[in-house]
Parts: sequence; structure tokens; C-alpha cells
Amino acid sequence: MSSFITDKFLLKSSYAEELYHSYAKDLPIIDFHNHLPPNEIAKNKQFKNLTKIWLDGDHYKWRAMRSLGVEEKYITGKASDEEKFKKWAFTVPYTMRNPLYHWSHLELKRYFNIDEQINEKTALSIYNQCNDLLKTPQYTTQGLLKMANAEVVCTTDDPIDNLKNHQDIAKSKFNVQTLPTFRPDNIINIEGVEFNTYVDSLSCVSGIKIKNLESFLEAIESRVQYFHDNGCRLSDHGLSYVYSEKFTDKKVDSIIKDRFNDKALSDKEISIYKSAILFYLGQFYANKGWTMQLHLGPIRDTNKLLLREIGINVGVDSIGDYQHAESLAYYLNKLNDDGSLPKTIIYNSNPSDNDLFATMAGNFSEGGTKSKVQFGTAWWFLDQKDGITKQINSLSNMGLLSCSVGMLTDSRSFLSFTRHEYYRRILCNIFGEDIKNGELPNDIPWIGKIISDICYHNAKSYFNFQGLKSKTSKPQIVIDK
Repeated sequence: MSSFITDKFLLKSSYAEELYHSYAKDLPIIDFHNHLPPNEIAKNKQFKNLTKIWLDGDHYKWRAMRSLGVEEKYITGKASDEEKFKKWAFTVPYTMRNPLYHWSHLELKRYFNIDEQINEKTALSIYNQCNDLLKTPQYTTQGLLKMANAEVVCTTDDPIDNLKNHQDIAKSKFNVQTLPTFRPDNIINIEGVEFNTYVDSLSCVSGIKIKNLESFLEAIESRVQYFHDNGCRLSDHGLSYVYSEKFTDKKVDSIIKDRFNDKALSDKEISIYKSAILFYLGQFYANKGWTMQLHLGPIRDTNKLLLREIGINVGVDSIGDYQHAESLAYYLNKLNDDGSLPKTIIYNSNPSDNDLFATMAGNFSEGGTKSKVQFGTAWWFLDQKDGITKQINSLSNMGLLSCSVGMLTDSRSFLSFTRHEYYRRILCNIFGEDIKNGELPNDIPWIGKIISDICYHNAKSYFNFQGLKSKTSKPQIVIDK
């Protein structure tokens, strides 16, 4: 059966084809948010087989297999890698109209030059062809990033990480800039059972004895500086919603001391603490010229049985229905009033919040900066054709799509960079349809410039990546996390 991944894939007009192939296709990729393991990049890891690179850790695929009734032993269990892949190949034909169908065939085509459709009959042939290629020198983590035309990748890293892997990459001849991102969830989640242990680790790596709010903030700021010295230019927060309680330093100091002494905190006290720490973190980011990312709205780990048996991030999360408008407006405005609002990207997991987030982003502008607060591209459950289209339309209707910093993978997979191609094709098709329908002029050079900006140039400028060189600090004490 012939491939459906052709040059015209997702492009419904000659205008769309010209926009994609002339202005988007060959641009480098700036992947400013992902969950790639930096140790695997530093070690230039070579994967044992297709299951290891394609299925391990991919909760999107796990979720689809479970929905089809595949037994857990073929997903995260003790079945062999070949058996697991065969079950995935069995699943793929049933994923039609799910983005996994498009993504999987795009990845096979772009990385392995395989046009066959994945199913039970082709499973073994595909598995063996890919495994043969994975043994060759170019199919390492670094080789795959070069193959994807990646220019910058930003990993997601805990504040107590010593960043040695990033330092090793920076000192190597690998020319894809690999930068850390500051992800302080463990600092914010004061209700976590390991919070006090984590604070001890933070104290150790920062060299600051943490005993109150003042010393706690001093230790956090020292880690922000350490990350900055190692090339970090973004932070990231995974939150159900933004916390926006009024607080005083005296009250927050009291809450922290109570937690250090293992006293139970009320929900109100937890919310006050998180509101304060989020505010101070925003100040730190602004002082460094960083971009703050706020990923808002999911419900995580809903299946407690699987959580106990397998752990977190296994594909049992959902879209939440939280109220965001007032708390998000309060938080951004408080930082703005303080003169400490960093460049910020807000992402929603619920599509019903598209217009809300698009209009919120437009409330806080600054001369000399295009869209200081960005409505981030479609995220998680929404990063499929319909979700991407709706995000683009909301941003077009409520703001300036031309200022968008574009797509990111938000993925743990080294094969997921075809999601940039997927986004670029959808973007070009939307503009192409508008030209075809007479809703936009047939001005290909100008519209092509807008598309090139969205796909690459806006991000490079917004994140200050031009000419950035990591200034590596001496590695600090390694903490067993």
C-alpha cells in the first residue's frame, strides 16, 4: 500500500505547498521545552532496538494500547522488547484519527525512510529494518538531533541538579546547543512528603543553611544564578492553576518554619506559601531576563492503582476544568506592578480556555518586545491537528499570530521532532486556505516571512538565543534524588 506521507501531506492547496516547502520546511528547530534526558545526550547514547527508543516512556502510546485492551505486560511489563513492539504495531491501525497515527508514520518516514504502514503484517520487517539502522553510528542521541535539524534544545531540570551533563555537552564538539530549564516543582510543593528532605538537598548544593524564608529565598536565587551561568534562559512550572493568595513575608516565614518542624499545614496555608514562592520566582526570572513558562490545568495520575504499581507519568492524566482567569490575572498583574514580570508563556490543557488564555496574554505588553506574554501553542492533549488549528485560530482572533514563538515537542522521545513538521504543515495550510478563499492577499513573500518568523525567528529573538554560549560553573555536589 502506498504511503500517505507525501510532499502534500496536510497541504490542501498550491499556496500551502509553496509556503511550507519554500518558507518553513528547512528552517532549523528551536525546541524550547522538552523532557529529553541530558545524560543520554551527553553520553551520545545508542539505543538497543526500536522499542527502547520508540515505546519506553511514551505514555501517549501506552494510553492507546490500554484503550485497545492490550495487557500491561506488553506495555510496561516483562514482555520482550520484540513482543512489545508487535503489540504496538497491532495497535497502530486502530489509532486512525488519533495523532499517534500521523506521528508514528512521520517518524518512520523521516528517521528510517520507511513508507510502509504499521500493522501486524509489517511489524517484524519494520522492527528489523529500524534495528539495523539503530546500530549504525549516525543513530545516536546526538545524531538524531542533528538529523532533525535541531539548533537549540532546552531540557527540563530540577534546581538541585549539578548540570554536569549540560557542561559536558557544552565542552564537546556537539553543535546542537543543549540548555537546562529551571523546573522548581519540588520547591513549590510544600505539601509533598519529601519536602523537608528536598530542602536539605537544596541547602547542601547551595551552601546556604536554610532555616527561614530569607535563607530559603537566598538558596533558590543562588540556584537560579547557577543555572543562568550554565546557559539556562527559561523556567517551567507544571501547575493545576496559578496560586494568587495575598501574603506577607511574616506569614510565609511562619508557614515554612511550621513545615520544617513537621507541623500539618492547612490548605489555605499551602496556597499562601505557593503564591509567595511563585511571586518571588517570577522576580528572580525577570532579574535574569528569563522566560517563565506556566503549564496549567491538567489532572495528573488519576488511576491510583497504576500509580502504585508503575509510578508517575504512565498515561493516566486528564484535562482539568479549573477556573484560571482571576488568579492568572492577579498573579501577572502583581508581578507587572512590581516591575518584575518576566517574559511569560501560558499554556492551557483545556481547549475551552483557548480564548481566555489568548486574551490574557494580550494584557501585558512592553515596548520593544513582541508579545511579552505569549499564548503557548497547543499542549499535551491538544497538540494534534484540531487542537493546533483551534489554538492558531484563537490567537489569530484575539492577538497577533505573527508574534508567536511557535511549536515545541514537550516530549521524552528523540524521534518526536517531527511534531515541528506537523505544526508547520498545519500552519501553512491554514494560511494557504485563507489565500485560496480570498481572505488573504496572494502575497507569498510576506506571508512566507510571517510563517518563517513563527517557525523559527521569533523564538530565536524572544529567548535571546543569538550567539548564546554557556558559561559553565564548577559542578556542585551531586545529590541522589
